[in-house]
Amino acid sequence: MIPDDTSADGNFARLVDEQLELAAAKLPALEPTAVHPSPEDHDEVPVPHPTLEDVLLGKAEPTPQMLEELAALEAAPELSEEELARQALADGGADADTATPE
Repeated sequence: MIPDDTSADGNFARLVDEQLELAAAKLPALEPTAVHPSPEDHDEVPVPHPTLEDVLLGKAEPTPQMLEELAALEAAPELSEEELARQALADGGADADTATPE
């Protein structure tokens, strides 16, 4: 004798299969002959600006903006030990809790 819950599972599985077949029928057919366009057919996507790591490794040239930022960092005054300690105590760190500074 077949348990009563087996027929319910079978009906559910059949319903799921029918729904999947209906959904698949509504999807557009893929054309196997479609070929991705060559680079000559479209504009190339511009590469994002180089990172400092790219410049240091010789993979890219520094941008004028990067050179300006580096010059500004070099010209900035040094922070005293007291100022560094104050900033460390004021920063709550990853948990944003100033009671437990990083």
